[in-house]
Amino acid sequence: MASTKVQRVMTQPINLIFRFLQSKARIQIWLFEQKDLRIEGRIIGFDEYMNLVLDDAEEVNIKKKSRKTLGRILLKGDNITLMMSTLCDELVRRASYISLSLYLQ
Repeated sequence: MASTKVQRVMTQPINLIFRFLQSKARIQIWLFEQKDLRIEGRIIGFDEYMNLVLDDAEEVNIKKKSRKTLGRILLKGDNITLMMSTLCDELVRRASYISLSLYLQ
């Protein structure tokens, strides 16, 4: 029996941001010390300080469940706490809904 060893490769944050840029993925950004506000948009540029230029940006208010269109913005890197694909967020929400539905049956 052959043993296969899975090798984990460390991904640099700048490489992940570049992948978001290349794939034109819509991302969600959690803001530093702003737990009720998120920014969603597509990365069209960034630098070594993690400053981002976002296109089609929207401000998402979690508490009020509202969205405000911002257009093209520059977001300073020191405001960023977390960055993820909105596709991931949607998949988590759907999985939670499916789990809850199965639980209630």
